[in-house]
Amino acid sequence: MRVKKTMAKPMVEWRITDGLTDYDEAVAFMEARAAAIAEGTAKELIWLVEHPPLYTSGTSAKIEDLKDPDRFPVYPSKRGGQYTYHGPGQRVVYVMLNVGQRGRDVRCFVQDLERWVIATLGEFGLSGHIRDGRVGVWIERPDKKLLPDGKIAEDKIAAIGIRLRKWVSFHGISINVEPDLSHFDGIVPCGITQYGVTSLVDLGLPVTMDDVDVALRQSFDGVFGNAAKLTQTCHGTDTRIR
Repeated sequence: MRVKKTMAKPMVEWRITDGLTDYDEAVAFMEARAAAIAEGTAKELIWLVEHPPLYTSGTSAKIEDLKDPDRFPVYPSKRGGQYTYHGPGQRVVYVMLNVGQRGRDVRCFVQDLERWVIATLGEFGLSGHIRDGRVGVWIERPDKKLLPDGKIAEDKIAAIGIRLRKWVSFHGISINVEPDLSHFDGIVPCGITQYGVTSLVDLGLPVTMDDVDVALRQSFDGVFGNAAKLTQTCHGTDTRIR
C-alpha cells in the first residue's frame, strides 16, 4: 500500500491500495474511518482502490434494472443512486471528507465531486459533461450514430454516489480507465437507458491507472483546496444531487 499526503487544509491523507480490495472490507473500513474523522481522531482520507467484478445497489435501485443477477455478486449499498458495476480497470475513489468543515452543503459537495472528475478528465484532453436527470459524468460521442432526437450520442465515463454520517462523507466516485465494458450489460447503469458506457482506453487514450491517480491528485486542490471555496463556488448555481 502506498500512502500519500496533500497540502490541502485541513490536511487530507491519500492512500492507494494495490490489487483487488474486497467490497465488504472496504465498506467496513470507510465506516470506521468516517466515524473517526467525525470524532476528530483521524484525518480526512482519499482512498483509491480497485474491486473484483461486482454490482452494488444504491438506495434508489430498482430490481428490474438488475438484468443478470447471477453474473457477479450483488452488494446492497447505503450510498445514493441505483445499480453500478465495479471491477478491475476501474478506479474507485472513496472520499472521506468532513463536509461540515467544507461548506456544510451536501448538494454543493456533490457538485464539487463532479467538478473534480471533470478537471481530472481535462488532464487527458477530455471534456466531461453533467446532464440534468442523468447521474455521473458524460462524454459526447460524435463518432457514434445520432440519438433518435437528433442529439449527439453520449457515454458515461464516471459515476458518483455518496453517503454522509455526522457530516462526513464516504463512498464516492468510480472512473472507467480500462474495465471490461461488457460487464455493465448485466445492469441498467444508474437506471439510465438509451446511453452507453465508455472508458479512457475505449476512447483511444493510452492511459494507465497510475496516470489517473496523478491527475486526480493534481486536480484535487483546485476544487477542495480550502473550505471557503466550496461555498463561494456553489452560490447561485444548480446544486441538485446527481
